[in-house]
Amino acid sequence: MSDTQTLIENRPPSVATLFVQRVDATPDAEAYRYPVPGSGQSPDEWKSLSWAQAAERVYAIAAGLAQLGVVSEERVALACSTRVEWILADLGVMCAGAATTTIYPSTNAEESAFILADSESRVLIAEDAAQLAKARERRAELPNLRHVVVVDPAGAEPVEGDPEGWVLSLADLEARGAAHLEKNPGAVKERIAAITAEQLATLIYTSGTTGRPKGVRLPHDNWSYMAKAIAATGLVTGEDVQYLWLPLAHVFGKVLTSGQIEVGHVTAVDGRIDKIIENLPVVQPTYMAAVPRIFEKVYNGVAGKAREGGGAKYKIFQWAAEVAREYAKVSQDNFRRTGRPGAPFALSAKHKVADALVYSKIREAFGGRLRACVSGSAALAPDIGFFFAGAGIHILEGYGLTESSAASFINPGEAYRTGTVGKPLPGTEVRIADDGEILLRGPGIMEGYHQLPEKTAEVLESDGWFHTGDIGELSADGYLRITDRKKDLIKTSGGKYIAPAEVEGQFKAVCPFVSNILVHGADRNFCTALISLDEPTILGWAKEQGITGSYAEVVAAPQTVELIDGYVKRLNEGLQRWQTIKKFRLLPRDLDVEHGELTPSLKLKRPVVEREYRALIDEMYAGSREA
Repeated sequence: MSDTQTLIENRPPSVATLFVQRVDATPDAEAYRYPVPGSGQSPDEWKSLSWAQAAERVYAIAAGLAQLGVVSEERVALACSTRVEWILADLGVMCAGAATTTIYPSTNAEESAFILADSESRVLIAEDAAQLAKARERRAELPNLRHVVVVDPAGAEPVEGDPEGWVLSLADLEARGAAHLEKNPGAVKERIAAITAEQLATLIYTSGTTGRPKGVRLPHDNWSYMAKAIAATGLVTGEDVQYLWLPLAHVFGKVLTSGQIEVGHVTAVDGRIDKIIENLPVVQPTYMAAVPRIFEKVYNGVAGKAREGGGAKYKIFQWAAEVAREYAKVSQDNFRRTGRPGAPFALSAKHKVADALVYSKIREAFGGRLRACVSGSAALAPDIGFFFAGAGIHILEGYGLTESSAASFINPGEAYRTGTVGKPLPGTEVRIADDGEILLRGPGIMEGYHQLPEKTAEVLESDGWFHTGDIGELSADGYLRITDRKKDLIKTSGGKYIAPAEVEGQFKAVCPFVSNILVHGADRNFCTALISLDEPTILGWAKEQGITGSYAEVVAAPQTVELIDGYVKRLNEGLQRWQTIKKFRLLPRDLDVEHGELTPSLKLKRPVVEREYRALIDEMYAGSREA
């Protein structure tokens, strides 16, 4: 048996156990960094918690929950943005032997109440008065909810009509727990020792595109396996500094906290997306996980800034971008053949010049120390991946689902291949079904959907194989390429199959102004597209052209339509005839989470967008033979 197999097969029953081991091993090492917002114009102040300090708070939360009557496997919901208290609370829930139900803070009161009721959550840990208000509004529907613990208590005091002790602050909960531990110092350790691998640890509700979300049951063993498997890849070490901003209610964000506990590196945590650019030079991370939309926005921003600098500067950027892509492709191909990266002398010389002019500035914007980024949740356009690879920002694409505890595949360090999601994590099996669907089996796969045995049976076979719903291809040496969601494949009226995500990804690489694009064409005789533009980038271009007005007015201008038409024509040059976009419409605003068009991890909800813009779609097909 290999060392890797031994590491994974001899895993402890829970991350709670791993946490105790980590605290015992490196009590004084830095665990978490977090910002304390400055007042007025003063910058944020970053503070730290050692593993021992984190444990003191985690055990106090666990003991406090026990004092509220929470018992093994009972659900404690977390409705909070990404911040250090989220991690401490989640660990506190797990150390109490209970299970965390995650709720995005952007979720409306109706859906929050559904999740709280369906999960039968006994306690809600709410970020602030706004999250408390959602629970209070629907309290009549939540007979199981005994307490709401508020992280930021300002304005979240109990009101008339609240049951006795229904609202308390996180500080109150920790004080209760600390007092209990003074009298019973071993209380939490006893709870941790009693946790079994099969016990429920996390209930994550999928943000489905239609209907009610399904609760995915992830036992403690899923997270213990993930922690050990991530460590076994060797991609992160105890010397790393991770910048964590992803939503922790999402499985991608959550899995990063498990890996960190096993490896023992520092995590700087701040979920404020508008602070990312400001935080990167301060945190100076060595690795960071993100979703493709972030890399697309950075790429568009760099291209936009170059364009604003004048024609010569923009031409230099375009040249450097092409050099980066060529260098990355050649270098990766060379690594595949010889085991060493590198490129011919002439290309390397051009790359060196482009590095001094363009790439070094991009790396500085990321903090200057970034070894690698992990990208997941959706496909990254290969041309954008190659651009960053050539610029020295190595994006390791990975793949997983909520049902597989997030991380099933990851690109292996230096041997990464842009356009693939890499190889399976140690201990995970994969096979491709006859229809191209990716099937997974291993210790990361869910127990099933909460109280939905029929839905579970649809995707989980009795021998453990899970049907992902994604279509993919495996290379001879085990690299996986995702081509599309099975249910998203378009079949035209002419009988041709099209993977819309592939076409959409190519357009994002061609057009620096795009924010989101949806390709439509199911049962139609040609393809069309709905396109939303990146507001800062297109408004910057409009200013140069002397076009004034709001975003909606700018996208309606004939010059803007003509501009995007040029990029659509360029896209079509590289497509098969049946894939080409014959018509498109620019949307009057960008797609967003608030309107329900994107999931919180910024994935497109196709049915929602198609329903909302049905009139524009019908307009594009009006007058065609099928209309």
